[in-house]
Amino acid sequence: MQKPELIDEARTPAGERIRLTRESGYLVVHVDNVMLMSSSEHHSEELMATIGCEGVREKTDARVLVGGLGLGYTLRAALDAVGPSATVVVCELLEAVVAWNRTHVGHLAEHPLDDPRTRVEVRDLVEYVRSRPEPFDAMLLDVDCGPDSFTSKGNGRLYDRSGLALLRELIRPGGALVVWSAYDCPPFVKDLRKAGFEPKVVTARGRGNRGARHTLYVGRR
Repeated sequence: MQKPELIDEARTPAGERIRLTRESGYLVVHVDNVMLMSSSEHHSEELMATIGCEGVREKTDARVLVGGLGLGYTLRAALDAVGPSATVVVCELLEAVVAWNRTHVGHLAEHPLDDPRTRVEVRDLVEYVRSRPEPFDAMLLDVDCGPDSFTSKGNGRLYDRSGLALLRELIRPGGALVVWSAYDCPPFVKDLRKAGFEPKVVTARGRGNRGARHTLYVGRR
């Protein structure tokens, strides 16, 4: 097996080592020794934007929030799903991830950061939503492994009772919240319903009809 090629590395605010590597022709991001994302699997990330932005293209001055930039696939899919007057805000905690999208990985998703409709917020997503920005037509959150197992414990504040209530306040009527998860979390459906969302669960594969099985939790206001 070919040894991974290290392209760049940095540290998270918690001191963890984050690495961008090339492995078997794919670009891969690791946090410490855990693979966080790979350019080999991104169908579910794109699907969450397609589902969340359903009906948004026709809206004037639509607003979409992408929580977590990653390799740019969700952002690109969101941009493709909205109209020319829309604004897509991408909130990313790590400056290194934004820098890599501007240099090493931007071509994977057709350089979505260069789109004039894109607004970048380099900050913690919890802090961003608590600043109460102008409401959105869709919120697409892929900031961790799912709603109840976190690589960053602070992300749990997004999905507790008060967090979901705030997210609902920040979604325009008829809009949608979509949460990406690497696993099934049945109790989260009840949490969405209690918070006033109409929940729906969508199963997706990382490579279309192949690859890892992921779960998209959709809550429509």
